[in-house]
Amino acid sequence: MKLANERRTGRSVPVNKDLGNLLTRLDRLSVSPGFAQQRRIAFERALQVYVELGSQSPLSPLREEVELADLLLYADFYPEDGQLTLIEQLRDVITEHIPEEERAWLDPLKHSYLDLVEVLSPQAGAARRSLRSIGDGRLYEIPAESLNQGAESGSMLFTRLVREPGDPESTLAVPAGPMLVLSAQDARALYETTGEERREMEVVGGSFELGDWPEFAKRFGHLLLKNFARMRLAALLEAVSDIRYRTEAGEPYFYVMAVYEHHEFTFIAGGMSELEGWTEDVSAQLKETAGQRKLRRFAHRTKAEKRAEDITARVTVTATELFLECASQERLDTIKHSLAATFGYSLHFRGEIVQPPARQVTKDELSGNEPLTVVVTGEEDRALLRTFLETVYLEWADRESPALGGDTPRHVAKTPAGRDRVAGLIDDMERCDFGLLRSGVAAFDYNVLRAHVGLC
Repeated sequence: MKLANERRTGRSVPVNKDLGNLLTRLDRLSVSPGFAQQRRIAFERALQVYVELGSQSPLSPLREEVELADLLLYADFYPEDGQLTLIEQLRDVITEHIPEEERAWLDPLKHSYLDLVEVLSPQAGAARRSLRSIGDGRLYEIPAESLNQGAESGSMLFTRLVREPGDPESTLAVPAGPMLVLSAQDARALYETTGEERREMEVVGGSFELGDWPEFAKRFGHLLLKNFARMRLAALLEAVSDIRYRTEAGEPYFYVMAVYEHHEFTFIAGGMSELEGWTEDVSAQLKETAGQRKLRRFAHRTKAEKRAEDITARVTVTATELFLECASQERLDTIKHSLAATFGYSLHFRGEIVQPPARQVTKDELSGNEPLTVVVTGEEDRALLRTFLETVYLEWADRESPALGGDTPRHVAKTPAGRDRVAGLIDDMERCDFGLLRSGVAAFDYNVLRAHVGLC
């Protein structure tokens, strides 16, 4: 997931001294009080994805993204309140002297734009490196020192190149500082995604006059930045979704869980044994745990050989509850639909959890070529399960219980006979505690339920 890794994706290169001084002057103008509102508008447009996600964003913009947004503000943004552009304002400055060496860069900067360029093969000893735009094939010749010595041919740069003062058709150019290094595949995807938006804009507007690539990139360079941010976010989400959670024993760890209540053990357990893809777990350990109690467990496996790694979900049926475990929200939804279609109103949904144990995962770990494996300790599992069951059982005393004929445990416990029924129900839940079934260690204090209904 390299798009989320700053050290692999972004870099800044030295800027020509006179051009750098000019950019500094433009920056000072952009932060003046009278331009503050327009600066905010420009940045919200260029960094739209991060702005919309706000504090919920799992990513922050790369430094180079912000620097490219700065350049959009300096060279491409037309104020919406009628002010002159920053370059035009700088041209009109009469209160300070601007050397001609800096003024010479005003027009080249004004006509520059964000571009996606391919690094071409270098010539031995050449003072310049050749780049080619994938937008229109335009060639740029930049100082060789602007690229790392090991810059690979075929790699792609998302950057802004400013042609040197003089001949407007010259291929000689310099980088404006920030560069985002992309793979050929990512650069092509960014180009094509932005191209699709361009075509949609033309169709909606009923006009095919957005111009050639330089004109489009000049006017709508913010779309390139927006789509780059979207790609970073999508890459991060994909990497996170590919994380493999394992127990300390190396088995698949099921952090997605759901709990149902029921009162038809024979029907539910029998139905599970008939569902396609589900096989019963008849291990000696489970039999020993079950004893004489109503307890059956079923595993869903892939079509590969029956190895532990092939188990994709588990369902445990007790006398009054059904526990579902798997490793993704998507699989949970699929199994829930299957259970609903098979058992209908015999199952009463009580709650679910879909978040894995809190864990700090670095961007470097997410950037590997192989999916990241995260080991969840027994302590982490018990903490996660305890929190889940506390939430599920929070309102248990006042929920209609199928095991009590649809009455609430608190109501039934008001009579002596009812107290015995509720006490027996809680005792059986305690004996088949989900934590005991998962790891052999109880995850919930059932005296809490006894206190809720007045049994202790």
